[in-house]
Amino acid sequence: MHNPFKKLSKFEFCLWLGSMVTVILCYIFSPQRDLFSTIGSLIGVTALIFTAKGNIWGQILIIIFAVFYGVVSFSRQYYGEMITYLGMSAPIALAALISWIRHPFKGNKAEVEVKKLTPKTVVLTFAFAGVVTVIFYFILSALGTAEIILSTVSVTTSVLAATLTYLRSPYYALGYAANDLVLIGLWVLAGNLAMIICFIVFFVNDMYGFFNWQRMQKRQQES
Repeated sequence: MHNPFKKLSKFEFCLWLGSMVTVILCYIFSPQRDLFSTIGSLIGVTALIFTAKGNIWGQILIIIFAVFYGVVSFSRQYYGEMITYLGMSAPIALAALISWIRHPFKGNKAEVEVKKLTPKTVVLTFAFAGVVTVIFYFILSALGTAEIILSTVSVTTSVLAATLTYLRSPYYALGYAANDLVLIGLWVLAGNLAMIICFIVFFVNDMYGFFNWQRMQKRQQES
């Protein structure tokens, strides 16, 4: 249980600090002053920078963020988001945490070993996401979920992102980036500025995560 901040580069620390300041300023100047959402956003931003490093702290914090986000989603009647994060993203993050602990790169517990996907794994991952999406569509319809189409698309991208995280693939970040764009749309419709800023910041961090995991994969293969 090392101090993960010591492993951040200067750029990564600045990215994390800039993301935190952005979220805090949003809270200060927002007329809504949603403290609970802001705390969740700060946890989520910190989770993403560690996940981008392949550090197990990222998965620990994602589990905590899922609880915060589930509560916020419930308050806005975004039941799909609540169910997705509490019933799927959090458990998969726990499974990913265990997977990452079991697969450190050359015994370095501060960095997970990146895994290359096989064609069979890719097909199974998309098939799994498709089945879950269909099931969730009917569940969300029965619950009277707000913005049913966007909520359903969010389920698809969340499943793909969480599954790819468990599989230790760099493409997990593209899955989350796609999910961020969907969620920006959802929270624009809900008029929640704190969550809009949150997922804009998340998008920037996830794109960096994709870049850094590709770099990690190349370095690991060369060594």
